[in-house]
Amino acid sequence: MGRRIQKAAVLGSGVMGSGIAAHLANIGIPTLLLDIVPRDLTDEERANGLSLEDKVVRNRISENALKKLLKQKPAPLTSKKNLSLLSAGNFEDDMEKIKDCDWVIEVVVENLDIKKKVFEQVEKYRKEGSIISSNTSGISVEAMSDGRSEDFQKHFLGTHFFNPPRYLKLLEVIPTRKTDQEVVHFMKTFGEDVLGKGVVIAKDTPNFIANRIGTYGLLITVQEMLKSGFSVGEVDSITGPMIGRPKSATFRTLDVVGLDTFAHVAKNVFEQVDGKEKEVFDIPPFIKKMLDNGWLGSKSGQGFFLKQGKEILELNTNSLEYEPRKKLKTPSTELSKQEKGLANKMKALVFANDKAGSLLWNILSPVLIYSAELLGDIADDIESIDKAMKWGFGWEMGPFETWDAIGLERSLQKLQEEGKVVPAWISDMVNSGNTSFYKEENGEQFFYHNGEYRLVERNPKNIDLKLLKKRGKVIKKNSGASFIDIGDGVALLEFHSPNNSIGLDIVQMINFSIDEVEKNYKGLVIGNQGKNFCVGANLAMMLMEAQDDNVFEIDMVVRHFQQAMMKIKYSNKPVVSAPFGMTLGGGSEVCLPTAHIQASMETYMGLVEVGVGLIPGGGGNKELYLKYLNSFPNEVEFDLQKVANKVFETIAMAKVSTSGEEARDNNFLHAADGISMNGDHLLYDAKQVVLSLNERGYKPPLRKKVPVVGETGYATLLLGAQSMYQSGFISDHDLIIAKKLAYVIAGGQLPYGTEVDEQYLLDLEREAFLSLIAQPKSQQRMQHMLLKGKPLRN
Repeated sequence: MGRRIQKAAVLGSGVMGSGIAAHLANIGIPTLLLDIVPRDLTDEERANGLSLEDKVVRNRISENALKKLLKQKPAPLTSKKNLSLLSAGNFEDDMEKIKDCDWVIEVVVENLDIKKKVFEQVEKYRKEGSIISSNTSGISVEAMSDGRSEDFQKHFLGTHFFNPPRYLKLLEVIPTRKTDQEVVHFMKTFGEDVLGKGVVIAKDTPNFIANRIGTYGLLITVQEMLKSGFSVGEVDSITGPMIGRPKSATFRTLDVVGLDTFAHVAKNVFEQVDGKEKEVFDIPPFIKKMLDNGWLGSKSGQGFFLKQGKEILELNTNSLEYEPRKKLKTPSTELSKQEKGLANKMKALVFANDKAGSLLWNILSPVLIYSAELLGDIADDIESIDKAMKWGFGWEMGPFETWDAIGLERSLQKLQEEGKVVPAWISDMVNSGNTSFYKEENGEQFFYHNGEYRLVERNPKNIDLKLLKKRGKVIKKNSGASFIDIGDGVALLEFHSPNNSIGLDIVQMINFSIDEVEKNYKGLVIGNQGKNFCVGANLAMMLMEAQDDNVFEIDMVVRHFQQAMMKIKYSNKPVVSAPFGMTLGGGSEVCLPTAHIQASMETYMGLVEVGVGLIPGGGGNKELYLKYLNSFPNEVEFDLQKVANKVFETIAMAKVSTSGEEARDNNFLHAADGISMNGDHLLYDAKQVVLSLNERGYKPPLRKKVPVVGETGYATLLLGAQSMYQSGFISDHDLIIAKKLAYVIAGGQLPYGTEVDEQYLLDLEREAFLSLIAQPKSQQRMQHMLLKGKPLRN
């Protein structure tokens, strides 16, 4: 019998504990959330005549934590319904309930004595063989299990989630010397396949991997800023996307994390290391002053930055006053913008002989050396360190990948000239003729380890399109898309235009793909590994044609797109779409007609054309309407008008789901459609669905007539829009769009309940789209979206 986790308990209901509990609920695991019993009554509890013995008071802390989950931004729950899987309790009355749990996670205050007391209680009630873990961010995992039984120690380890648990990918698993290898292996597999995480095995050292190196890097940056006289804004302007780091760069990241959290993590290392390393982890006086002032960042309303009206001010670290934000602009920052690819951009910056170049070299090179020095202490291999930094801190490249990108030999020469010492293992590696940490051979990737190159092992569920391309698996490609053989008789259509927006090149490849699959493959996956699945149609191209009055051209493009969507729908072989991230407008229209949608947990799906003065034109209105109709079993009677109202509201309000789960709630996904917890496994999961549908003898859907609400339904749909217009909520142009949308969804001027064919609805949709795109106000909205990235209300 394989081990399974069917029920869990989280001990400690703070932000982290409740976030972990929410993540477990998102994947369908019933979870008990426990916390301490309050010592005092609140004024409200006194007024209600409650005492400290009342259950509602005793569970107050964990109950309040559950209520907060519904208000937190970004949302910890993928759907509000998941709250029903969480139950609140307290350590004194409910600890015995953990006897039913397969996994108990401790997330109490970072204090070894308190943790040991909690584990003493856990030992009394846990069932033999259940996994016990601590979400500590740096206390010794080994020390926590001292004095516990052999079975407890065998099943005990650290599981360090990153905050917020739903969104951050890294899970550091920290075994002790006594942890059973079966438990370590199980947690790695469970973490990847069920929790959807990127799992790295870390050593039991202060702050483990990511926080150790990340905090070091942040402190080195602060010290370099002070030494060289840069401002907070200047540093942030070049330590973000320019070097493959998140937009929040350095100081905005600290504001988001919270200065108190950052100081705690730094102190943790400071107290456990010596010498030069200790000096780095000693927080500068101005940050201590910020802590005294309560300037903790976003949570306190001010930190390194302060928002005043629309302006964002930066903190002057000398005067501790706020002033206008500055940016660093040098020849190398301008040059790097011209370069293609992150590696070339980095080289242009790091070796530049100007202010930006020296700042970046002085903050990057110590981190590269530090990461190399810690190899063996914090993790067994360089790949684990790189993955931890990418998954925990959002770096595009880990330290060793960065070193390869800027050129190991060139950087070693520069370090030598500066009198810096690198660990002996790197010198040995280079002296033996190996000049990079990673290398590729025959489409496989290898990393350097103890004098040899080891194969980068992948979870078999990770399909890597870049590697498949290197292995020559591209059958055909054009500027917008590629048709790739992903093995086992399954093909994949990958979009790779800018933002994966849909133009005629992609439409051509859709047609080619379906023809090719019907002849030679078991089925097709439509998916990619870009930043987002697809942000819709090529708006710039559409606007250009509209401004030139090329109605014939736009009509042709829309017809071609509609026909391609119908070709997907009625393909003789199963077509499965694999949306993730932004799946907007045309991106949703591609998914709706597929035989199955395999969405990622983080899929933000919606028909958003109203925001640019249009309505969906590629069949989206019809397909969403059909999704609703098809969600009712055959024999069940339903109110056709309610369906039309719901579809009208979803499209008119440009509703976008905040998760795959919510896309199901909004009816973009059927009950039978799937959601993948791990984004890295999405293409694999979609491929398995293709194989399964093929195995079961897939037949395309039958062409059926569609009942519509017609003229009376149109009048009903307009009532809501008219009242919003009269109340001043929507503009004249919004009302024009609403009328067109209502006409399309109602099916035009027909009697209620008339059955029409799909082409009739597509023609209505196309005519409405063409009439709207010709209107100057719609064109203004499109232009505003292209220039400003947000909707215009005109």
